[in-house]
This record gives sequence, structure tokens and C-alpha cells, in this order.
Amino acid sequence: MRKDIITATLATLLLTVLLGVLYPLAVYAIGQVGFKDQAEGSLVKVNGQVVGSKLLAQDFTSPQYFHPRPSKAGSGYDGNGYDASASAASNQGPSNPNLIGNVPGVNIDTTKNPYATPTDPTCVPVPATDKDGNDITDKNGNAVYEKNKDGTYACDPNTVPQRVLAYRAENGLASSVKVPVDAVTASFSGLDPAISVANARLQASRVARVRHLNLDQVLALVSKYTNGRGLGFMGEPAVNVLELNLALDRLQQRR
Repeated sequence: MRKDIITATLATLLLTVLLGVLYPLAVYAIGQVGFKDQAEGSLVKVNGQVVGSKLLAQDFTSPQYFHPRPSKAGSGYDGNGYDASASAASNQGPSNPNLIGNVPGVNIDTTKNPYATPTDPTCVPVPATDKDGNDITDKNGNAVYEKNKDGTYACDPNTVPQRVLAYRAENGLASSVKVPVDAVTASFSGLDPAISVANARLQASRVARVRHLNLDQVLALVSKYTNGRGLGFMGEPAVNVLELNLALDRLQQRR
């Protein structure tokens, strides 16, 4: 019995030192020597101040910047996301109205969508709320929805159909132009720092116009900050939004 106790105690001490001290120190040392930037979070600095990470999306909304993918990280009904402490995906099924809108025969029983608007036949209306944020109902207990000044229903801007309409309007695209899926859907983490090349190129004209830059200059930056496939064959090339937007700011500062 005594021999077993001594053996178990020595094994515990040895493994504690090996796996609890030496191994973490070795990993830390390797990270600091060979991968210092990645080990410290791939931080991006401007004038010595940390402004973000190459690995995390930020909510760029100004028209002079390229916009990232939508985010569900830390978002409530209002759709605000990009919270690095609350990485999350939507985990919604293919018939969910937040993805495809209200589609008769798919997720609503009526023959046509009663909330349809001239611009969005799949409109998902926004519930009306009181000053305390509680849903408003009529005298029969039915939900009441917000309406626009023209009497049409106010559509939830976080559905994919509404995001498509907004993306086309913001970037001056014709209705025939296909919108890249990453422009209107959130990533699994909700914090994807990159967008597709197609998405970036469609936004380039807007950015160039607002900043009074030559389109070729903006497209050249898109190409510069496009990262290739992982290990040369995994995934698709993608553009880092933070690095691209910072490069645009530097370009204008030099003018």
C-alpha cells in the first residue's frame, strides 16, 4: 500500500511539473519566438494604439468604408453584433423567415404574404412595442406591427431579402446583379474578419465615390489585402476588411 501511494504521489508531481509548468512554458516560448504576432492576438495598431485584430470583424457602417459580413455575435432584435465576447451564429433552419422572409406554403399558411410591400414581397414585419419594449397586441390579442408613413409594413431589416435590397441600394446595383451570400448572411462565429473578393469589388465603386478616389486605386488595395486560400487549397481568397479600411485612410492622408 505504501509503495502504491509513493508511486502515485511521484507520478502526480511529475505530471504536474511536466504538463502544468514545462509544457505551457514551452508553448508560450515557441509562440513568442516563432509566432509573436499571432500569439498576441494579431493586433492592429495605429500610431501605437490598438484599433482591432486581424482576426475579428468590426461594425463599419460609414459609406466611406468597406462593410463586413452581418453579425449575430451579441445581437438582440435590433441586429447589433460584432461583440467579441459573445461569438455566436444564428443556427436557423432553411425555412426560417429571418433567412428567406415570409414565403406562402413554406412558413406561412396563407396564399400570399399579408405583410408584403411593393419592394419586398417576403416582408417580415417588425412587432410594435410600447415604451417599455413590450409587444403591443390589439383587443383580440393579435400582434400589432409597425407601419411606415405610407401605410406599408415596416420590414425587419435583418432578414436576408431585406439585406439584399439594402445592399443593392447602398452600392447602386441593378436588380439583376447577384449579391454575394457573405454580404447578407452572418458567419458561424459572427466575427469573420474577411469578405469575399466579389463582395469587396461590388462595394469598391461606392467607397471610391464617397472618398473621391479613382476606382482603380481602390481595386488595387482590394487586391493587395486579399489573402489566398489556406495552405494553398482550403477555402476561397478573402479580403481583410480592417486592414483594407485602414489602408484607405492612409491613402487619403497622403493626398
